[in-house]
Amino acid sequence: MVKMIHTMIRVSDLECSLKFYRDILELEIKDQYIFDGFSLIYLGNSETGFELELTHNHDQSEPYTHGSGYGHLAVNVEDIEAVHRRLTSLDIEVSDIKVFNYQQKHLATFFFVTDPDGYKIEFLQRQGRYL
Repeated sequence: MVKMIHTMIRVSDLECSLKFYRDILELEIKDQYIFDGFSLIYLGNSETGFELELTHNHDQSEPYTHGSGYGHLAVNVEDIEAVHRRLTSLDIEVSDIKVFNYQQKHLATFFFVTDPDGYKIEFLQRQGRYL
């Protein structure tokens, strides 16, 4: 049996990304390693042991591309409307709340935000399969 432990994204401005993930997702630094040429920062919270690894290549000057395969990261929240109101008041890109049904049954209530490097993050109402 495997255990999911982290996912990694490359970021162009480490301080900007740290501010975003602290303010928007309320994550904190769990661990960090600063090497010659690159830094690894592990973010998480008390809800789960799963972490987001931010990799910052110090000499990277070009914006990162996400290719055609990247979709999004997903998190769930207790009160989607309250979180949406809070994030909408900030200076970030926030989509409208959407309701998604499958075979006439409610599947998900969600919205997306975009981080400083263009990565999409989905916020889902904590319910059903998204507990």
